[in-house]
Amino acid sequence: MRQDRLPDGFGVRIDPRVRAYSGGRILIGGSPARLLRLAPEAAEMIGDGYLEVTDPKSAVVARRLLDSGVGNPRPRLLPSLEDVTVIVPLYNNAAGLMRLLAALRGHNVIVVDDGSDQPVQIPPDRGTRCRVTVLRHDRRQGPAAARNAGLRAATTDYVAFLDSDVVPRSGWLEVMLGHFSDPGVALVAPRIVALDPESTTLARYEHTRSSLDLGRRESAVHSRGLVSYVPSAALLVRRRALLAEGGFDESMEVAEDVDVCWRLEKSGWRLRYEPAAHVAHDHRVSFRSWFGRKLFYGTGAAPLAQRHEPGMVTPLSLPTWTVVAAFLFGTLSGWGLFGGVFTLVAALVRLRRVFAGLDNPTRIAAIYLSRGFFSGIWRLASAVCRHYWPVTLLAMLFSRRIRRIAVTLALADGLADWFTHRDAGGLDPFRYIAYKRLDDIAYGTGLWLGAYRARSVEALKPTAPPH
Repeated sequence: MRQDRLPDGFGVRIDPRVRAYSGGRILIGGSPARLLRLAPEAAEMIGDGYLEVTDPKSAVVARRLLDSGVGNPRPRLLPSLEDVTVIVPLYNNAAGLMRLLAALRGHNVIVVDDGSDQPVQIPPDRGTRCRVTVLRHDRRQGPAAARNAGLRAATTDYVAFLDSDVVPRSGWLEVMLGHFSDPGVALVAPRIVALDPESTTLARYEHTRSSLDLGRRESAVHSRGLVSYVPSAALLVRRRALLAEGGFDESMEVAEDVDVCWRLEKSGWRLRYEPAAHVAHDHRVSFRSWFGRKLFYGTGAAPLAQRHEPGMVTPLSLPTWTVVAAFLFGTLSGWGLFGGVFTLVAALVRLRRVFAGLDNPTRIAAIYLSRGFFSGIWRLASAVCRHYWPVTLLAMLFSRRIRRIAVTLALADGLADWFTHRDAGGLDPFRYIAYKRLDDIAYGTGLWLGAYRARSVEALKPTAPPH
């Protein structure tokens, strides 16, 4: 990680999901979850959960909180909006471009026309106060190449990539731009919401479960965390950082956004997901284009696996004890129940040693063990229905017990997901579960198709998380 010092006045707020023990000297949380031990002096600086950088010591503590994922930034300094160039890759979507330009005010905009059938024309009465420059590729080279062309043409410190099918909401740029007062931040992404969430039943489902919407909780972006990447439909980046990485990989037709996030992280840069900033996206809501897009996303896993370390691209990452316990309980037998309980007890004993310095370590270990186990069961259920559905279907043909287990998991996973998102789209559980399972089938099909094309099973391998 880069050791850039945070400026005075920069604040860090402890994430509400983090739990503090031993007078605040032990913090447990983050993504991936970890236990952070603080010196008494550092714990005292945090006080009621907020730390403001005032000197080198507090800057070191603040950086540690951010890098461990237990703290979220609260910057006070805001770079100038004049330091940002908006880059729009475009292909055959002139109407979307005009809609986007109408939503922008006072920005420098570079439109990269990536070989559209009709060269883009910006009429004088376009209804925007932006300063627009148009670059054109004579033939289509792909969105990654279009973004790179805009990146090279820009001269400002920061560039915002906006696809032509998005519309930023008020204040989107200011909310994200403050994060760059941390000199170690290279990329910030907003929350992608639906432009028209009510037009059809499928639109209501996409409004709830779009692949581009990463939720309402702010987070650091880590390759092995809950937010492992951010989509390129809307990004704000430090230009010199992205140029140093060579920009987007132009050989990738899909998942180039995941690739650039992971390369920046590997180089020591920090990345943030900022859901307080909203950018609306014109989701695909006809069934054919929606299903095809989900399948297309799935094909990106295999090329990612070829470019990055083994285990980074995995459908399922579970501790070995979770898999063993789940398998034993799944036998629905007396010996399986005994074996599953024994496995959990053994895991509890090991976990208790981690919390040995805390008050009541057995109780704390039991809480985190149960959370980890049930979370693992849901991830396993999701993988059975999504990433490994062809294997599940094949197994169901030969075993009545597996059929019962698979159907139970599919319904339970779908109901749990609907219950979590029931207030967003307003769909009844029956239609929601139907769309959820079709969503999973499409992505899983793309995953296996991509693996077949790459002649590699790396993107299909389950892994155990690193200790």
